[in-house]
Amino acid sequence: MRRLMPLQLTGVLNIRMFMLETDWEATMRINSSATALFQGDSITDAGRNRNNPLDLGTGYVMNVAERFSARHPEANVKFLNRGISGNRIKDLKDRWQKDCLYLKPDVVSILIGVNDTLGTFFWGDPRSIEGFEEDFAFILNLTRKNLDPQIVLLEPFLLPSPKEQMDLRRDIDARINVVRKLAHEYETALVKLDVIFSEAAKAKAPEFWSTDGVHPTLAGHALIADSWLGEMEFA
Repeated sequence: MRRLMPLQLTGVLNIRMFMLETDWEATMRINSSATALFQGDSITDAGRNRNNPLDLGTGYVMNVAERFSARHPEANVKFLNRGISGNRIKDLKDRWQKDCLYLKPDVVSILIGVNDTLGTFFWGDPRSIEGFEEDFAFILNLTRKNLDPQIVLLEPFLLPSPKEQMDLRRDIDARINVVRKLAHEYETALVKLDVIFSEAAKAKAPEFWSTDGVHPTLAGHALIADSWLGEMEFA
């Protein structure tokens, strides 16, 4: 069993985050002929050309593909980006058949959740934590039932924000906990992006990593890519 101890986040966040104990093999393995699918919202989308199904955008998905290919030029991994700006978990659920199952990926990477928080507070379309978990579990069940892929969950994140936005912090924390719970239940790899960005913001101002606390800068996308690749082994 790999035991992860509680992590005390200090300074601008001033909250206590608890890491799940895991008793499963959480490292994702990718083989030389795999198809790796990335799903999510605008962070994943990163301006990709929707008319070109092979376009990866200009964010962390492109970074992952570039860095993996440079490290393993002998491999023939196909990378696909189906992130759509503004998406929430319900949107992924609605398009999962077309944008995941039909593509038959060997690796499924999912980063979703921040728009569920933003929609609740700013868009007049609240989404409960319970509904978020139910829809997320639905797509994971559907994926396990129809495919046999490696699954990587990336927890949503929110860079340090003013005290008046602490309601956002509490809501995103609840969704992060859902993602961690589901990673445990479904024995997926888990990239702890909120912790990673919180730690990074201690070394360099939050604005270095994200212009608005949500959308990464070039450095922020590179950090996500490095973190994703850190959970991967090439088989």
